[in-house]
Amino acid sequence: MRKIYTPSTAASEVEAVFKQLEGRWKLVILFHLFGGQVQRFSELEKLIPEISQKMLAQQLRQLEADGIVHRTAYPQVPPKVEYRMTEWGQALCPALDALLKWAELRETLKPAD
Repeated sequence: MRKIYTPSTAASEVEAVFKQLEGRWKLVILFHLFGGQVQRFSELEKLIPEISQKMLAQQLRQLEADGIVHRTAYPQVPPKVEYRMTEWGQALCPALDALLKWAELRETLKPAD
């Protein structure tokens, strides 16, 4: 059963979602994991060279705590840790694609004078 929203509750819920995704690097990380991609921590470091190791770990921990990313640690030396989107996290892809399409509309739709 789908929730019924008022303007206030809808705004509040969307704001909560944006808070989960806020952070300079979270969306970059997610786009590297979309489509079922599995990335090791070291691979993400190489894909996002501007991010510090500490910040990457922090952002991944937050995404994992929010249920968007799944972390698998293998008991070996050196440590091997892989990240992938959860099913719920992967469901975010169409919403982000819709935001990109919405942003592109700005170029074609002029505001009314």
